[in-house]
Amino acid sequence: MRKEGLKILILLLILCALFPWTILRWYQEDTASEDFSIRVLMPDGNVKTLGLEEYLIGVVAAEMPAEFAEEALKAQAIAARTYAAKSISLQGELGNPYDVDTTVNTQVWISEEQMKKKWNWFAYWRYHKKIGKAVADTKGQVLVANGEYIDAFFHSSTGRKPTERSEDVWSSSRPYLQNVPGGEENPYRFVKNYSFSPLELAQKLGISLISRDFGEEDFVILSRTAAGRAKEIKVLGKNYSAAQLRTLLGLASTDMEVKISPQEIQITTYGYGHAVGMSQYGANDLAKAGMTCEEILQHYYPGTVILTLTKAK
Repeated sequence: MRKEGLKILILLLILCALFPWTILRWYQEDTASEDFSIRVLMPDGNVKTLGLEEYLIGVVAAEMPAEFAEEALKAQAIAARTYAAKSISLQGELGNPYDVDTTVNTQVWISEEQMKKKWNWFAYWRYHKKIGKAVADTKGQVLVANGEYIDAFFHSSTGRKPTERSEDVWSSSRPYLQNVPGGEENPYRFVKNYSFSPLELAQKLGISLISRDFGEEDFVILSRTAAGRAKEIKVLGKNYSAAQLRTLLGLASTDMEVKISPQEIQITTYGYGHAVGMSQYGANDLAKAGMTCEEILQHYYPGTVILTLTKAK
């Protein structure tokens, strides 16, 4: 009898595990046909067409911690949907075979299998449902300015300074990407330290360097943005934009403090990312303080409006 009871218990546990998965898959398949579609270049080189809302679950899961507040996740879903919608419209005009890939070159996206590995199998159910709800609650919503999809840039953490104007980081300005308070309760959440010897720094920059000590002129911040981050930097006799140097040296941000000694340059950075648009940690802090996703988005993208995607008839 004990063996029979154990078998029944195991069977019930299996059914309990499979039943919500079956319902979830049915729901996704039932609603996917109603979505706009997006062509995604997968890591294996194949292009896969996904329903836009289905795709966004994978983006929000990859781009924002699932532990974040619901209103922050909704703000992320709208920003990511806006980016996707703009990519679809642009790639359609250019005739490219895909709209987005799964990397930081467009928006990071992960599959359900990757979600399970990221969160573990049990947490997957809770987080997938939470993110799915944030996407569903904002279905079709996008950010628009002057009748066009905005460039809904976002980053991890603004840190101790305001967000950046787009023209201070890239070449062109957008009226909705300006200096606004980061909104973060802890502006020192991301503080990172780096050190480079003369040879290491030269190798990172692809410069041939005869062995010598550092001088004060070997790393000079030439100009700063309106928010106070580095904008242009002279390193080993060559000028770089701070954004370019951040990539070359693998720095977390361009808000930096520098100390130079003969055999070492020490760099301390504050915040994480390019600092343009929505701070994800700031969005979470604002959500916890009671802001709605609409208020969060208006804070980071002032002057924009939220509209709903509609298919042409």
